[in-house]
Amino acid sequence: MGKHPCPECGGNLEWHPQAQNLRCPYCGTTAPWSPSAHADDPSAIAEQDLLQALRNPASGRGWGQERYEVECQNCRAISVFDAQRTAQRCDFCGSPAIVAHTGGGEAITPQSILPFKISNGQIRDRIRQWYGSRWFAPNKLKTAALTDTLHGIYLPYWTFDAHASAQWQAQAGYYYYTTETYRDNNGNVQTRQVQHTRWEPAAGQLQHFFDDALVPGTAGVHRALLRQIEPFPTTTDLQPYSPEFVRGWTVERYQINLGQAAKINEEDMDHTLRSLCIRQIPGDTWRNLSMQRQYQGRSFKHVLVPVWLVSYTYGAKTFQIVANGYTGAIAGERPYSWVKISLAVLAALLFLGLLLAVMQNA
Repeated sequence: MGKHPCPECGGNLEWHPQAQNLRCPYCGTTAPWSPSAHADDPSAIAEQDLLQALRNPASGRGWGQERYEVECQNCRAISVFDAQRTAQRCDFCGSPAIVAHTGGGEAITPQSILPFKISNGQIRDRIRQWYGSRWFAPNKLKTAALTDTLHGIYLPYWTFDAHASAQWQAQAGYYYYTTETYRDNNGNVQTRQVQHTRWEPAAGQLQHFFDDALVPGTAGVHRALLRQIEPFPTTTDLQPYSPEFVRGWTVERYQINLGQAAKINEEDMDHTLRSLCIRQIPGDTWRNLSMQRQYQGRSFKHVLVPVWLVSYTYGAKTFQIVANGYTGAIAGERPYSWVKISLAVLAALLFLGLLLAVMQNA
């Protein structure tokens, strides 16, 4: 892999989010390099035909540069590094149990990348605010310098496009009401409205375009957290992949391959289409929905997206806090202080007891 030496001190230049340029981590010198210089070929981030790629899985593979991979024996994440970097611990869980990874063949080359835009300083401030707002977190968690474990990582994502058509049949229910009489507990005659449902057959069809539907390929970051910090603006702000963007950063190799991701995407599309069909059913309620769907022109991209990650252990469990490296959105996991929760419940019970006593004496 070619180097970008600093013109002042000779150190290796790295991508800097705030400067949106290459900068020396030692002396701060900025290099005259622009991502736009690598974006003059629109085909660099063109959609790839999904069926063709699945039939010919050997094409478009390799990083095209000297890199090495390590696998964590604890969380199973596979990290990809520059040849000049070394790894002592896993960036995802902090475990020192990392070994060289050589199996599985070469990965599909990333076509595009969403560069880091939010700096580590900005994220540290937001994470501290996030810590401070966790009322029932242990005090030790709030006072710990957990931002010391902050890592910037490029995560693998698959994006999928497809033209979808669906036909549906269902029974549409329409509410109507009748008046009936009854006797109450005192023997008096009363009337009330009783709801009934009239069922009628219904059918319809729809067209829908799925544009850059996201499927994460990571094993190192918890999936539920990623869903909370999405979306990543992959439809508008992607740059063609260039080694300059990942200089000095960890890249995770995907562990959900294209075939697996395509299946997940199809299941997600089925769920979305079913919801769209339900919206079309007339009346007040429905039952016995059946749907027939077709997908055409399915295509994909393999992209890298920026994530800031804090991983820490509290007790015997590992927790993660993640932030979108482009938008700054944050989501996290945290332990709970059962002492604080018990005190809060006790305080609520005491308040209710005092309120009932006042009401009885009023």
